[in-house]
Amino acid sequence: MTGPPPEGGQSGRAPSRPEDLSVPAYGQRSLADLLPSIVAALGVPGYDDVLGLTPALIDIRRVILLLVDGMGELNLAEHATIAPTLMSLTSPTGAIHASSPSTTPVSLASLGTGVPPGQHGIVGFTVAIPGTDRLLTHIDWREDPEPRDWQPAPTVFEKAVRSGVSVRASGPGSFIGSGLTEAVYRGASYRPAVSGGDLVSQSLAAAAEGERSLVYAYHGALDMTGHVRGCTSDAWRFQLAQVDLIAATMLAELPDDTALVVTADHGMIDVASTDKIDMDASADDPGAEQARALSAGVRLVAGEPRARYVYTQPGAVADVLAAWTAILGERAWVLSREEAIDAGLFGPTVPAAHAERIGDVVAWVRDNHAITASRREPGAHALIGYHGSLTDAELSIPVRIGRS
Repeated sequence: MTGPPPEGGQSGRAPSRPEDLSVPAYGQRSLADLLPSIVAALGVPGYDDVLGLTPALIDIRRVILLLVDGMGELNLAEHATIAPTLMSLTSPTGAIHASSPSTTPVSLASLGTGVPPGQHGIVGFTVAIPGTDRLLTHIDWREDPEPRDWQPAPTVFEKAVRSGVSVRASGPGSFIGSGLTEAVYRGASYRPAVSGGDLVSQSLAAAAEGERSLVYAYHGALDMTGHVRGCTSDAWRFQLAQVDLIAATMLAELPDDTALVVTADHGMIDVASTDKIDMDASADDPGAEQARALSAGVRLVAGEPRARYVYTQPGAVADVLAAWTAILGERAWVLSREEAIDAGLFGPTVPAAHAERIGDVVAWVRDNHAITASRREPGAHALIGYHGSLTDAELSIPVRIGRS
């Protein structure tokens, strides 16, 4: 496959952003602004309360930040009667944006560092390691690449500790020692939680430590339920009720001068099997011709079904970009790496070393579609609930606050 160089071949393109997709409001109302705003209210120097949380946290010396994986603002609002405690909490800043792509490792890195993805370098769920044909899935990452090299930005937790704040994190024991934990939670003392009840107990005990304290608590069962059963399923609704009970229990037991802040890393949508675009479609499948056309000139496929990263063969960027744009049509916003960076999807600054991790071509899927790979990614192909793109359902996340 041949074509002009990436830069020259794209000079005439002006891919406008569809109205149903948004660019995260980094520096104004994004997840990257949440921890800086919280620690600013706790008196940690060097941070600004961009989100305006200080009035809601006046006289507060201890904060428990409960992050519920997969609980988007729209998901929560659509099931308000199931979550009366969460809905009763104040929302001083309104909904904010997850990071782009709207996926767990990217958003957690933005939360922990207080900077957009372009700066911290964790720019996708799965990315190609530059100069290799190796894919790195961030949730499976252990020691290679070295976390401090791959994610060089200091964390808000580290700076809070240096300011005298007692900082703890709690979540699954399997997170201990992972590359993602080392990259985004460093500075926080990590305590494993074996259940929802244990997460409550660990968080409350940690909040009572020190003159000032910051506790980060991660809850992941809602996200897993949504992926496997769907975010409109009874199972998801029952799990949301459990999350609401966790929040209610924390609120009832909060120590003096303590606040509970509840947020998420992304929302979720359901995708029907008929709306999946399978890049591994077999020869006798109706989508086989489409799959072959999408695979032409492609070296590696990464990202995830709602936010695809395509790494091309040498010289094939322009042709792959044109093919994906034409084939996907209204089903996706297809951009080159340079166009995605210029659009601000990874923040205002993207160092060259981090830019290389982004696909040569990126596709932000629209409506209720997903680009899957049934052979290469059978687990992801079989899911019902997805996220990663830039719709309000995926990008909009809550910030709700309750006090002792």
